[in-house]
Amino acid sequence: QVQLVDAGGGLVQAGGSLGLSCAASGGTFSNYGVAWFRQAPGKEREFVAAISRRPAITYYVDSVKGRFTISRDNAKNTVYLQMNNLRPEDTAVYYCAARSGPIRDNRRKEAFPFWGQGTQVTVSS
Repeated sequence: QVQLVDAGGGLVQAGGSLGLSCAASGGTFSNYGVAWFRQAPGKEREFVAAISRRPAITYYVDSVKGRFTISRDNAKNTVYLQMNNLRPEDTAVYYCAARSGPIRDNRRKEAFPFWGQGTQVTVSS
């Protein structure tokens, strides 16, 4: 089974940028589709972005399209989420998640059995 460690969160002003990383171990990383979810206080965990295995097709929630970019480096067993033009409403704990097999634009958190521990992103206005 794959283990995930996500990192890179922090405090940034609105309009700024942050890059998150999700490092995997314990499995053949290229066999896994990977997603980022986020959870703000008092809200449900929501889908943010995902990247499939091969080819690396990407999916985004509408609110982050054009601002966030998900990518993967299979040689480094790592998935990245580059977040630009951040807004206060992007404040949340961000989690990476993985599933073996195809993603096919699956945005349900229940479809991803493997999760990182989460990293806090805070955007001040």
